[in-house]
Amino acid sequence: MENETVKKIMTLCFVIRNDQILLGLKKRGFGLGRYNGFGGKVEEGESLEDAFKRELFEESGLIANSSSKSGILEFSFENDKKILEVHLFTVKDFSGEPEESEEMAPAWFGFKEIPFEQMWPDDRYFMPYILEDKKFRGWFKFDRPSDADYQAKIISMDLEEIK
Repeated sequence: MENETVKKIMTLCFVIRNDQILLGLKKRGFGLGRYNGFGGKVEEGESLEDAFKRELFEESGLIANSSSKSGILEFSFENDKKILEVHLFTVKDFSGEPEESEEMAPAWFGFKEIPFEQMWPDDRYFMPYILEDKKFRGWFKFDRPSDADYQAKIISMDLEEIK
């Protein structure tokens, strides 16, 4: 039992408007000081879609009117038995204006101005799929989590488009 892998189901959502993407600067917790999409844990009895919509609203004040599933990524870390299974969604139809929350400070970026140096290192690999509306799956193994002072290093990875 002690060596058993534990899978944690998560969601991540990217909001797109014309040729801009909304990212949130993490103000606390996992990924502190890094830009990312909006998302988090799936609560007991909650669907993946309900989870990302709840997280998007809690973190940015936006309401997703419709969405599409973009991909699935698995993340693991050296010396950690936990695997994060992250279901990614794209939202192009939403209501409201982004507002800062306790957890995230949202900001719009042009597709050519995405701040990859202030994001997790895997983002530069899967982001083209998001921006081009392609479906994908993959996995990334990191040395340890990124935070405001440390950029995680990718030890191994696999990423592919799915039809």
